[in-house]
Amino acid sequence: MAKILMITGDFVEDYENMVPYQALIAMGHEVHAVCPEKRAGDFIATSIHDFEGDQTYTEKRGHNFQLNADFNTVKADQFDGLYLPGGRSPEYLRLDQRVTALIRAFFAANKPVASICHGIQLLTASHVVEGRKLTAYPACKPEVEMAGGTYVEIPLDQAITDGQLVTAPAWPAHPAMLSQFTRLL
Repeated sequence: MAKILMITGDFVEDYENMVPYQALIAMGHEVHAVCPEKRAGDFIATSIHDFEGDQTYTEKRGHNFQLNADFNTVKADQFDGLYLPGGRSPEYLRLDQRVTALIRAFFAANKPVASICHGIQLLTASHVVEGRKLTAYPACKPEVEMAGGTYVEIPLDQAITDGQLVTAPAWPAHPAMLSQFTRLL
């Protein structure tokens, strides 16, 4: 089975962090969850984003999630694939040049990468979306287009694959995203 890196951080979307993490492990994959400035055994705070009929999602405090690996020790060549959850964490993780360099290394090696919701902000900041068709939470459409990607509007429970990149708009797409991602692994 595959060895997968998950880059996450405080106020990641709870479902987008925990559900794929557990599902990939249940499928027999090894998942290393890391966050810059934190070590294995440290916790991150999550947030729950829900669709309750407002113009955008609502946000509530989620669970604590325990990391199982150290960010400072990981390299792209140690892994078969990369998973990037959404939520609030991509806003600040994209400012860390170590994170964007690591993401670029996965793309340079043509390894499978899955990104959901606001996780796309990590891809746009890493300059890896130019010429690609991808999706994300609809509010990220301008970022995708400014980065040279083609934003594809799809239902919230669907995902798309362009080469080795799988993207999805939000947590209702877990089944579609995970199915497409694991096929690439």
